[in-house]
Amino acid sequence: MALSSSLNRYLLLMAQEHLEFRLPEIKSLLSLFGGQFTSSQETYGKSPFWILSIPSEDIARNLMKRTVCAKSIFELWGHGKSPEELYSSLKNYPVEKMVPFLHSDSTYKIKIHTFNKTLTQEEKVKRIDALEFLPFEGKVNLKKPQHIFSVLEDYGLDPNCIPENPHNIYFGRWIADGQRELIESYSVKKRHFIGNTSMDAGLSFIMANHGKVKENDIVFDPFVGTGKASRKNQKWRGPDENIRANLRQYGLEKYYLDVLVSDASKPSWRKGTYFDAIITDPPYGIRESTRRTGSQKEIQKGMEKCPESHVPVSLSYHLSDMFFDLLNFAAETLVLGGRLVYWLPVYTPEYTEEMVPWHPCLKLISNCEQKLSSHTSRRLITMEKVKKFENRDQYSHLLSDHFLPYQGHNSFREKYFSGVTKRIAKEEKSSQE
Repeated sequence: MALSSSLNRYLLLMAQEHLEFRLPEIKSLLSLFGGQFTSSQETYGKSPFWILSIPSEDIARNLMKRTVCAKSIFELWGHGKSPEELYSSLKNYPVEKMVPFLHSDSTYKIKIHTFNKTLTQEEKVKRIDALEFLPFEGKVNLKKPQHIFSVLEDYGLDPNCIPENPHNIYFGRWIADGQRELIESYSVKKRHFIGNTSMDAGLSFIMANHGKVKENDIVFDPFVGTGKASRKNQKWRGPDENIRANLRQYGLEKYYLDVLVSDASKPSWRKGTYFDAIITDPPYGIRESTRRTGSQKEIQKGMEKCPESHVPVSLSYHLSDMFFDLLNFAAETLVLGGRLVYWLPVYTPEYTEEMVPWHPCLKLISNCEQKLSSHTSRRLITMEKVKKFENRDQYSHLLSDHFLPYQGHNSFREKYFSGVTKRIAKEEKSSQE
């Protein structure tokens, strides 16, 4: 793809974690801040170095204020497959773009970053000295420089076969770092109130970024876990065992709206579009049960008031029904352009893309896999509302050929616990010996 001459080129240094989630996160955040994903690279794969074209440095900085998949971003001044190519590229970079950062009143330092190889201090100094042809007029300040420049060398992905020379070399001006430190500061281990399905902090940030959540958005989780309210008199919980206390712990209590205990299969909301995003991790029937209220006869009763101690009868809530209800609910209650982000459990030997639930009002944005075991995984599905909901949309997708494989989700729990996975793994191991 050709890059527009009006756009500046930037180098993203990506984290080598949750690889499938990186591209959708960057695309979503660029879209959120008014940019568009434009790149000269045809594929990204597992590489930590991405060259992007971004309209302005402000958008680049805003991107880094949110991303947890990227470590740093640099204004790219030059790159090549060898030192000679890099130097030639730097000599062709417009001097007028360099001068504001190299004048005599400025301070700077140069850093060397290598991926998949460690250099000696002598080798690093040699690389820095080789850049003396650049018009640096300022003073070196290693502690608090005004500008930081980096040489980044890529030695490939195989730690058992490290080449003598790098595959690619980049030089750029450091702009900003990402928010990787939030993963540690919001770690589940440090949280006052957790459950057996509490979401990993890094994945929580990724879900919010895929959902394009911004300030003043109303975000809904129909299957909230550690925000779950306990029944009165059933079990007393301490003052720090609730979702509000979790938010208070991180200084985010002002963003708390409320928690509602109800049946997700029978939404109690009035008709209308309320939510900017719906972000959730539905129960799979593994660590938590999948139940809904109802009886075998499903007889409609009058709106009689139940006593406080009443425990409603419940039925099994099949996964296909759960996702059917979730997508319909999202189509009805999301604002136009709002996003639904949810986890879909799959039995990998039988998985096909046709198993991903769909809805005529929702467009699939991304589908990212997180492996749970050799034969099970869950996929983070991101969908965007692109069409106003009408009553006829509620069941139209049931007539599609997609619906039969979609119903296959019902057997996920049985396959998970049946021993099929262990037996297949044992057979594969035996065949390799």
